[in-house]
Amino acid sequence: MRKPNPKEIISLISPKIPYYQTPKQEGKDEILPTIIGIQGLVLCKAGSKYFALKGAVARITCVAVDDKGYETTPFSILSNGCDANGYFFATLSPYSSLLNNKKIKECKAFLDYSPLDTCKVPTDVNHGISGGLLSSYRVLNKENMKLYSVGPFFYTSETQSVPNGY
Repeated sequence: MRKPNPKEIISLISPKIPYYQTPKQEGKDEILPTIIGIQGLVLCKAGSKYFALKGAVARITCVAVDDKGYETTPFSILSNGCDANGYFFATLSPYSSLLNNKKIKECKAFLDYSPLDTCKVPTDVNHGISGGLLSSYRVLNKENMKLYSVGPFFYTSETQSVPNGY
């Protein structure tokens, strides 16, 4: 007959703890992102050339749902003005006072403002007018953020028309 090992004896006499009552290991909890970030570019198309539109603003419009699943009236936030490279960035916290215990259902990004009088006509390239849906994202763990990318969006100086009615 084999002599039992002390670890086997302890495991036999120790009470079994159900899996849902076992303490969690330190550092193993996953923290869900609490901030939504939206980034993109706004450019001006002048003839066959493109350039960054410093100071342009994008609008992010979202619909939320309450605890019963009813949609709210859409609400919007504005990005800061684009930098010298045409880059914009906006953030939205799901715990902001805008939401009042509601969950974000869908958000879209739109062109909102061009600071250049010679490049003020928005185009629907990449849904700049109809709204670019925020659909895919990447998680930035250090910033505790879901980062969405949209665009690039374009303004032009020319009204977009279809020649000869086509």
